[in-house]
Amino acid sequence: VHHATSQHSLTSFSLSCRLHRSLTSSIDLFQEPSNKKVKPVAKSNSLTGVITPMKTAALKRIGQSISRSISFRTDARPLPPGPLRPRSKASSFPRRRNSQCWSDTVESHDLTAKEIKRQEVIYELTQGERQLIEDLSLVKKVYYEPMLKLDILTESELGQIFGTLDSLIPLHEDLLARLERLRGSEKTVGEVGPTLLNWFPCLEAYVTYCCNQVGAKALLDQKKQEKRVDQFLRLCQESSFSRKLDLWNFLDLPRSRLVKYPLLLKEIQKCTPPDHPDEDTLPDALEMIQSIVAEVNEKTGEAECQFYRRGLVYLEESQRIPEIHQSRFLYCHGELKTNKGQKLHVFLFELALVLTRPGDDRDIRGQMFNVYRQPLPNMLINLEEIPDSEAGGGGTFRGAFTGGNDKVKNCFRVSSRGRSKVNPYCLQANDSFSKQQWITCLRQAIVQSRDRTAHTSQSPLSLSPDPALCHIADLSLSSDTDMADHTCR
Repeated sequence: VHHATSQHSLTSFSLSCRLHRSLTSSIDLFQEPSNKKVKPVAKSNSLTGVITPMKTAALKRIGQSISRSISFRTDARPLPPGPLRPRSKASSFPRRRNSQCWSDTVESHDLTAKEIKRQEVIYELTQGERQLIEDLSLVKKVYYEPMLKLDILTESELGQIFGTLDSLIPLHEDLLARLERLRGSEKTVGEVGPTLLNWFPCLEAYVTYCCNQVGAKALLDQKKQEKRVDQFLRLCQESSFSRKLDLWNFLDLPRSRLVKYPLLLKEIQKCTPPDHPDEDTLPDALEMIQSIVAEVNEKTGEAECQFYRRGLVYLEESQRIPEIHQSRFLYCHGELKTNKGQKLHVFLFELALVLTRPGDDRDIRGQMFNVYRQPLPNMLINLEEIPDSEAGGGGTFRGAFTGGNDKVKNCFRVSSRGRSKVNPYCLQANDSFSKQQWITCLRQAIVQSRDRTAHTSQSPLSLSPDPALCHIADLSLSSDTDMADHTCR
C-alpha cells in the first residue's frame, strides 16, 4: 500500500513533498477503520454482476439449471489437456463445444417455468443433432479420407472399421432440418411429436452400424499396433479439432446418440401439458424409439456373441459343449486371475462360462482365445463369494495371488454341480467393483439358465435360438452389404 500511494504522489509534487505526502498517506492509511472494504478494480469495470434485469436473470438461471440436468454427454472420456503449443493457423474446429441453452438465444419470453423446460429439452435435441453431424463429417474428412489417400489402411480395412458411418449423416441432417422448420419466429417449438414419430423408423439403419462395431473395434485395436497407423492417430488426437478424443470415441458417437433419444423424449413428455397436441403422439414416439433401441441392443449382442465365439480355439473336443453354440449373447467378459496368479480372459455367455487364455495369433476377426480347462454350463454353476482374508490363512488360497502379509481380496469361486471331474475355479477380480459386477452377472445367468431349462422341460420346444435372430449368427461382421440385406427383409 505504501508503494502504491508513493507512485500516485509522483504526478503532483517535488521529490521532498512527495516523500512527505507518501509518509503522511501511509500513516493515515493505517489509522483508517480495519473493516473498510475496497472494491477490486477488475470487478468495477463491469456492471453485469451489479445490475441485471430480474426477468432475464431468472430465465437464464432456469435454462442453465435445466441444461445441466438434461445434458446427456457422450461417455467418451477425453485425455487430460496437454501443454499449449503455438499454431501457425487457427483450426476451423473448436477445441471444446460451446454450452448454450435455449434461454441464451432469446431476449425474454412470457413462458412458465415448465414451458421453458420443454423448450430447453427440444433445443438440446436439436443441438445434439447438429453436433453429431459435425462430428461424423469430421471423421470422414480428417480420418477416413487421409488414411485412404496416404495408404495408411486399405480401402477394405477402412470399410470394416468405419462401417456404414457415411450413410448415417444424411439421416441426422434430415431430422435437423425438420426440427429447424418447427421453430417459430419467437424461437419456440410447438408440436414435435409427429416429426419424431415419422423420422424414428430411419434409425433401423443403426442395426447394421452397431452390429459391425464389434469387429470394427477389434480390427482398429489390431491395426494400432502398426507404427504408421499409431502415429497418424496420435497426431490427430493431439490436434485441436479432435477435442482430445480418439478415433473410437468418434466412431461410437452414433450408438451413444441412439440411447439418448428415449431419455430426451421422456423429458419432453414430463413438461408437456395435458391439453398439448403432443400429448397424443409423444407416447407413440417413445414406444417406437424404445423398441428400436431394444432391437439394436439385441442384435448387437447377438453379433458380439458370434464374434467372440468364432475367436475361441478349443484344445480338446470335449470343450465344445452345446451351451456355447446355443448362446445368443454375452453377459460380460474381461480379465480375471487364477489362484496361481495366471491371467485369464473369461467369457460369460448366455448359457456357459468359458475361461480362456489370450493367444498370440490374430486374424481379420481379431484376437484368438485358447479355451482353458472345461467350460461350465450356467445351469450347473455353484457360485461362492470369498471374503477378503489373509494370504497365509490356509485352505485353497494358501500363498495364492499375493505374497507376504497382503490380504487376498476380490475373490470368488465357481464350481459345477454333478460333475466331479471339473475342479472348482478360484478367480480374482481387479477390484471390488469388478468383483461385484461378475457376481451379479453370474447370479443372473445362473437363475435365467435354470429357469429356461425348467420351462423347456415342460415344453416340447428345444433350446434352439430364436428363428428371427438366426441370420445374425451366420453373418460375417465384415460384410455390411449382407447385413443390410437381411435387415431390410
